[in-house]
Amino acid sequence: MKIIAIIGKSFGDEGKGLTTDYYARQAQQEGKPCLAVRHNGGAQAGHTVELPHRRFVFHQLSSGSFRNADTLWADSFLPDLFKLREEAGSFRLLHGALPRIYAFTQCRSVIVDDVLLNMAIETHRGFRRHGSCGMGINEAVVRSSQPDYCLSLGTVLSLSGEELYRELRRIRQGWQHRRLSELGISLEQAGEYGELLSSDTVLYRAAEEMKRACELLLPTEECPSGYDILLLEGAQGLLLDETNEAFAPHLTSSRTGLTNPLRFCRKYCRGQFLEAVYVSRSYVTRHGNGPLPYEELFDKTQYRITDHTNQPNEWQGSLRFAVHGTAEEFCAPILKDLAQSSEPVRVSLMITHLNETNGAMLSSDQQIPSAVFREQCRRYLPVSSWIESYSPVNG
Repeated sequence: MKIIAIIGKSFGDEGKGLTTDYYARQAQQEGKPCLAVRHNGGAQAGHTVELPHRRFVFHQLSSGSFRNADTLWADSFLPDLFKLREEAGSFRLLHGALPRIYAFTQCRSVIVDDVLLNMAIETHRGFRRHGSCGMGINEAVVRSSQPDYCLSLGTVLSLSGEELYRELRRIRQGWQHRRLSELGISLEQAGEYGELLSSDTVLYRAAEEMKRACELLLPTEECPSGYDILLLEGAQGLLLDETNEAFAPHLTSSRTGLTNPLRFCRKYCRGQFLEAVYVSRSYVTRHGNGPLPYEELFDKTQYRITDHTNQPNEWQGSLRFAVHGTAEEFCAPILKDLAQSSEPVRVSLMITHLNETNGAMLSSDQQIPSAVFREQCRRYLPVSSWIESYSPVNG
């Protein structure tokens, strides 16, 4: 089996969807069954795949779905069943078919109150926002850390719609006041979100939708067999990893690098060789608040940058831009990530959006031709393969 972990090198939005589709397309051309594993984050991910006549932004389905790669939600994934049917329906309408969605029953479910609390908290912070996208991931993680309030996917599957509604109500009654008190917010201060957090109708409709979404899933306790290619499709980027204290608190509540892929492989693919593909634009982006080194050196007027996915929104504002540091700085987060592994890992780099920078890597030094920057990186990093993309469209 060929195993590839696809990892964002920076703050997300590097091109992980394009990269996953690239490897899934190779598998399809070779006639090899492919499984893409979603292992961190949840529905907040927005992985764009653009083909000559089709474009889709994947949230919980794998970005290999156009190539008929099946999806697996690892136990570290945080599914939002309330949003799944909309995504699945839109993709089926576009593609004509929906690949299989396997799901570990141990997954921690995001619930509607997580999303509403997230929105209420970020709104209350005002100019001090953390940069959350308002999708409830951190709230789900915090709530799930308390055994009495964790809602596993297996539990959702085992309950009827009425039973699930009562369970959501029980969680709300026990958790909501406690959480708001921790944050120093009252329901009255939460405004419109406070009203929704008090509505039984919201919970009842959420329970109904979650149960309908369960019909799309193939629950599992093991990694499905019969696949020749395994793509571990990460979300966000290395610099947003929850352990990256230098950029706290503007981080994601998940491990964005090799941590989850290594754990998955040790459990289900022991002895198999792992390739890590680190994905980067030829420049750097960040959506949301928080530090962005070398932001002041980026002159957007020089480049034709079009990003249809990351549009300005209430939660994260507008997409921000910066240049990379030196080659040594560029490689440092990757080297730190690789240090987790006690076994050899093949390192590849996928550089995207080169069409927007005339084939150059934008760095704090200067505009550097990608071939030159590649050789500079090889002084610090054992790069086996350097792949370049000059178009957002995969053929």
